[in-house]
Amino acid sequence: MPQKLVIIGAGMAPGRLLDHLIAADPQAYDVTLFNAEKRGTYNRLMLSPVLSGEKTYADIVTHDDAWYVKHGVTCRFEERVLSIDPMAKMVVGEKGSVAYDKLVIATGSTPFMIPIPGHDLPGVIAYRDLEDTEAMIALGRKPDARAVVIGGGVLGLEAAAGMAARGVNVTVVHNAGHIMNRQLDAPAGGLLRADLEARGIQVLCNAASTQIVAGIDGRVRALQLADGTELACDLLVMAVGIKPNVSVAKDAGLEVNKGVVVDDRMQTSNPNIFSLGECVEHKDALFGLVAPLYDQAEVLAKTLLGQSAQFVPKELTTKLKVTGCDLFSAGDFEDGDDRESIVFHDKIRRVYKRLVIKKNKLIGAVLYGETADGVWFYNHITAGTNVASLRDQLIFGPAFDADHTQLPQSAITSDIARAASIPMIQESLQ
Repeated sequence: MPQKLVIIGAGMAPGRLLDHLIAADPQAYDVTLFNAEKRGTYNRLMLSPVLSGEKTYADIVTHDDAWYVKHGVTCRFEERVLSIDPMAKMVVGEKGSVAYDKLVIATGSTPFMIPIPGHDLPGVIAYRDLEDTEAMIALGRKPDARAVVIGGGVLGLEAAAGMAARGVNVTVVHNAGHIMNRQLDAPAGGLLRADLEARGIQVLCNAASTQIVAGIDGRVRALQLADGTELACDLLVMAVGIKPNVSVAKDAGLEVNKGVVVDDRMQTSNPNIFSLGECVEHKDALFGLVAPLYDQAEVLAKTLLGQSAQFVPKELTTKLKVTGCDLFSAGDFEDGDDRESIVFHDKIRRVYKRLVIKKNKLIGAVLYGETADGVWFYNHITAGTNVASLRDQLIFGPAFDADHTQLPQSAITSDIARAASIPMIQESLQ
């Protein structure tokens, strides 16, 4: 007789968990799936192409109603979980309770909203789900529409580019010296800024937001900056980061720090409760990109089936899903006395490459304009290759690898696997 498995959350990580469980043993569990949204799993990474008009929502659905019916999953969509009773092994939802033998908490994350005056006005949104995307698409149907995006990271730039592609006048406000400062160095960030500005997107760096101003209708009218500048807008998008959604786990008495604490098997402090996705904390680390979440799903599926598996985080990379802005970033590219940088910069072709080497090992790479060699550099980083013999040719990639160094086919993020010119932002999925 199958055990009762309750999953809270229908994001990409629990969707992949179900795929693994059903493929391995479809009779092992009787599954009930809660989701606060009114739908099942879709590929959130593809919301940016939906926003830009390259795809539709139907194109990015991974688990539709027919899939859940086929595999006997009981769906409790558009229903929030109110509490968990670990002693009674019961999940309490808005429409009733469900007993479990095993429970998976996959509540994801919530967008961080800067607590400045006006942050809760109508017309101020995050960029996390289909509803946010639809709000930006609707703005593009209005003549002379204006939008402000706070946050120049991967997610913010994808929102800005998508709205600009629909004819919206967009301004990006970023508090650091260059955009995507967590993924790019200053020269690469400057090239990206120039390419975005060529598309009509205004980019303001070193800009501090102080207040969101309402219009006479009570909706957002403008963003005010610390220097007194006022940026008029019909919609304001905050894309400044996420925080794990841990409230239901914390209320249930589970161990929680920044995220729900899990071990290598994705088990929480309660032996019958597991967790995965953006809500978890594993060895002091949080996760926002899809690659480690999929790894967690595979490990948890094996754990639930009584098999041995351990979650081991891998080095991550960044690509940007903005057509025509081709960039790649991996590893550690900060300056330091214990490392050296090799730089190639062709200003005419707008190609920039920077490799960071420490103790004869490649530890970081930033590429802009040409990224075809990104996976090759990434594999050198993860393999810990001694690149001393390649030092003079390394910047030119595998074509100039005189020793024809053979590397293992390392696991890479789905961002790279999707395309050569495409953000969490792992920050991911900012």
